[in-house]
Amino acid sequence: MLSTFRGLPSVVWTVFAGTIVNRLGYLVTPFLVFFLAARGVTGAETTYVLGALGAGNLLGPALGGLLADRIGRRSTMLIGLLGASAAQGALFAAPGVLTMAAAALLLSAAGAMISPAAYALLADSVDAGRRQRAYALFGWGVNIGTAVAGVLGGFLAAHGFWLLFTVDVATMLVYAVIVATRLRETRPARPAGKDEGAVADGIGYGVVLRDRLLLALLPLFGLQLFVYSLTEVALPLAIRDSGLSPAVYGAMAAVNAVFVVVLQPVATATLARLPQLPVQAGGSVLIAVGVALTGVADSVAVYTVSVVVWSLGEVVVAGIAASMVADLAPAHARGRYQGAFQWTWGAARFGALTLGVTVYTSLSPAVLWWSALLAGVLTSAVTLALRSRVDRRMEHDLAA
Repeated sequence: MLSTFRGLPSVVWTVFAGTIVNRLGYLVTPFLVFFLAARGVTGAETTYVLGALGAGNLLGPALGGLLADRIGRRSTMLIGLLGASAAQGALFAAPGVLTMAAAALLLSAAGAMISPAAYALLADSVDAGRRQRAYALFGWGVNIGTAVAGVLGGFLAAHGFWLLFTVDVATMLVYAVIVATRLRETRPARPAGKDEGAVADGIGYGVVLRDRLLLALLPLFGLQLFVYSLTEVALPLAIRDSGLSPAVYGAMAAVNAVFVVVLQPVATATLARLPQLPVQAGGSVLIAVGVALTGVADSVAVYTVSVVVWSLGEVVVAGIAASMVADLAPAHARGRYQGAFQWTWGAARFGALTLGVTVYTSLSPAVLWWSALLAGVLTSAVTLALRSRVDRRMEHDLAA
């Protein structure tokens, strides 16, 4: 299976290994509601903490992308890792709801700074022809670590929440040591000439906002990510309303984890040779169909079928969107381009948590599932319609 990723430079494997270590400690967030309840935080107060956690996922990517281009990829990753580890300790020791919310904001913001810098570092280190494989390997590491963390977290939580925080802090510090000792800075020099866009680009997100093609693609990716995020937000509600136990949701999460971990290398090897946009569109349709099937599920067997369908879509699209964003980005602005993409990811998850749950509970589950299917199909069609523009842009960049 690892032969799929043969030939990638050592820096990719270092980030892959560090990501697994980091995600092995991704324990506190999934069990945060239980931790808050154990601390006597009421349901209404819990929403403030969770809201702060969501807000951090919008602030972190933008700041991480900016710093990655300004001070460097490696330095930004270290700031994010050290900041997140400090926030873990602050959240555990926080004496009240306001301080918990502040710590949760810092935790998610610092943690979300890491990915834009890591994606930019990989783009600096790998040529365009191998970026999708590099990003797919990165995503594979996330899934491996998350799958193990799901099992580990349940065991540790039963023996004390302090163990969750301890493991989270330890894994972040280990990853920070890996970054500090095994990675070197890769940030390209910013072009000095006005003709090359250095003056016009500045140091902010103006370079991103002036890229019309990217601005056309990001909302499409955002809607597709919103549909995928419903698997984390609305799927548990549907399982509950079907009269099934929380253990069923745990089983569905395990099905997804095993499916992705086993099939990701095979799918990447098979699909990496094909044009990216059609593959992205096809995978997004699979995700939308799988999510929509949740609306007709009423048993463990049917829920399993729906999970398998959207999990197949997940392995199909792995690494493609991030690779396309990297290919569109000027070398000196890769961090900001990835920051914009990761911000889109954060906005999609925040939208699923707020708008998705509101539609499910206030209108009807059927409206949500049909809307997800429609959004997935339409965005895939529009994405395909942009293929000629993307191809022309790539050809122009290669010629330049």
